[in-house]
Amino acid sequence: MKKVGILVGREKTFPEALIKNINERGRGDVVAEYVEVGGVRLDWTKAYHLIIDRISHEVPFYRGFLKRAVLEGTIVINNPFWWSADDKFFNYSLATKLGVAIPRTVLLPQKDYIEGVTGESLRNLEFPLDWDGIADYVGFPAIIKPFDGGGWKNVSRVNDLQELWQVYDTTGTLCMTLQEMIDFDQFVRCYCIGQTDVMIMPYDPRKPYLSGEQYVENPTYLSAELAQRVGNDVRTLCRALGYDINTVEFAIQDGVPYAIDFMNPAPDAELASVGEFYHNWVTNAVTDLVFRRLEEPQPAPQYRWDTMLNPPQTNTTQAVAATAIAAGQTPSNMLPEAVRDITSEIASTVGDLVGQATSAVSEMLHSVTESAQPDSKATNPTRSTAAKKSTASTKKNAATRSKKSGSDA
Repeated sequence: MKKVGILVGREKTFPEALIKNINERGRGDVVAEYVEVGGVRLDWTKAYHLIIDRISHEVPFYRGFLKRAVLEGTIVINNPFWWSADDKFFNYSLATKLGVAIPRTVLLPQKDYIEGVTGESLRNLEFPLDWDGIADYVGFPAIIKPFDGGGWKNVSRVNDLQELWQVYDTTGTLCMTLQEMIDFDQFVRCYCIGQTDVMIMPYDPRKPYLSGEQYVENPTYLSAELAQRVGNDVRTLCRALGYDINTVEFAIQDGVPYAIDFMNPAPDAELASVGEFYHNWVTNAVTDLVFRRLEEPQPAPQYRWDTMLNPPQTNTTQAVAATAIAAGQTPSNMLPEAVRDITSEIASTVGDLVGQATSAVSEMLHSVTESAQPDSKATNPTRSTAAKKSTASTKKNAATRSKKSGSDA
């Protein structure tokens, strides 16, 4: 029997539906349950074959436990090592290298510092900060948000330099980014499961959470050409970031999809939030992912940090997925339904043949990546930034969420 653990916070409907799906399909051979963990000893032994992590980004103890579980051969979705090392500004920079359109973005130094950091500690920082140059580069209105945050926390719209200073003065030790606000014509949030399966969801960030109006089921919301570009960008980003569960958001202006948020490894999937159609889709897609990962042969452990970030991948599913991505298609579009439904026993008999194609696929993917050219507006900041402790004071947060905001947390 193989055990699957679900590590969650306050959400209810998604983990409950996932556990039900896995147990029904597993028929006693695969059993899913909520993880229960206390003090973790150095001699802790493997308790789960696979854990789905939905909360460790907010609870450091859980993150430490998951890293320990990986050392014992537990599959953790999403990879806790990569998630620990990630931040949104790096993601924006990486995306530009991959040819994904990104709004103009600047990383800002903190307003304040932890105790013990003095002026001498900051001798490498430019002073005064070139606020005018930053404003000219990004433009207004703009969005200021944490470089590694989420959940719409500490996210503000600023309309001019004075508002930027007022909000900046309230950010304390948070490291922030300032990003061009895209006045979008269309907006989509995209689930990506297993780095291959994509669901494009028309999404309106102007609507209140749990209003039932944020997500709309409309398969023709995007043109076929734009949907293909969005799908390809989603897979490109999630494969580069190593996330098996993620959402990617695009603010679309004049036909250009700008990726404005794509570090959401525990995305909302609650029934009351995303609606029945999308809730069922992501539940089934994650269930499929769990069984695919459990069927994969597990390589011998290598106790080095780089192998934790990028574990070996030598399975049939990933070879097929890589071929699909190189061709600009999803695996479900690439394979007829009858083939998609073959059993794992049949799939294993053709594994050798697929394996022979893996090296060729890798070369093709490399060529695709090398040939990708960044969008003309998807550029990195060209000026280094530095700390300046603004003397401006504020008694209130001047932040307001845009009625047409093109940036998320």
